[in-house]
Amino acid sequence: MAIRKFKPTTPGQRNKAISAFDEITAKKPYKPLLERIKSTGGRNNTGQMTVRYIGGGHRKMYRIIDFLRDKDNCSATVRTIEYDPNRTARIALVEYEDGVKKYIIAPAGIKVGQVIASGSGVAPELGNALPLGEIPVGTLVHNIELRPGQGAAMARSAGAFAQLAAREGNYAILRLPSGETRMVLVSCRATVGTVSNADHNLESSGKAGRNRWKGRRPHNRGVVMNPHDHPMGGGEGRASGGHPRSRKGLPAKGYKTRNPKATSNRFIIERRKKK
Repeated sequence: MAIRKFKPTTPGQRNKAISAFDEITAKKPYKPLLERIKSTGGRNNTGQMTVRYIGGGHRKMYRIIDFLRDKDNCSATVRTIEYDPNRTARIALVEYEDGVKKYIIAPAGIKVGQVIASGSGVAPELGNALPLGEIPVGTLVHNIELRPGQGAAMARSAGAFAQLAAREGNYAILRLPSGETRMVLVSCRATVGTVSNADHNLESSGKAGRNRWKGRRPHNRGVVMNPHDHPMGGGEGRASGGHPRSRKGLPAKGYKTRNPKATSNRFIIERRKKK
């Protein structure tokens, strides 16, 4: 996976750096696994704007991803590696022995023709999904369940992974991408390997129009608004805006919003590292 840079023939090309798409093997998606996405423009069912700076963008279809990986005792062969406009990672189309085809998040290094499997008793090899209790300590994993049978919830974006640090009783201790260390039941499943497209963070749009293609509209800073539009607005000249806070008045930059009574607190051994 490489980053492609361009000659500065135009201002937009000067700072543009996008994926080379070397690993992509199919140009068109598998139609039975597509669903229509209706663009909302940030409006709810009554037409009221609930999320700002959303609108427009290229029309796209949703790829139905198999986050459960619950088709056990049936190996699958990787048919294609594809681009997914809805996520940063690449996806892989796999075909099971009985002919069923499904999309999965493609691990880094997976190849077309490779055979993968899922379930208890499966070898802890790249692309295989199995319970955390059967994965060797120190292994890098992704697509981790928080509850058995829930489906992958953690480490799903490009280049993400968690490390299985230890096991204590019914719990596995995972070191997550954020730096957080937490306990997860050993019966929860995870996929061996890291998520593909690790160079995604090196990409640069090069121009504002590329963000418009993604459905992102220009974002205004609070300090340039009027007082009735934002708590940091108003003032004579270029006022700094006072204490940084959100549009609804919640303090930003250091203010903790996590519920101190959250039920998941008892599973967190070490909180994520501060920036």
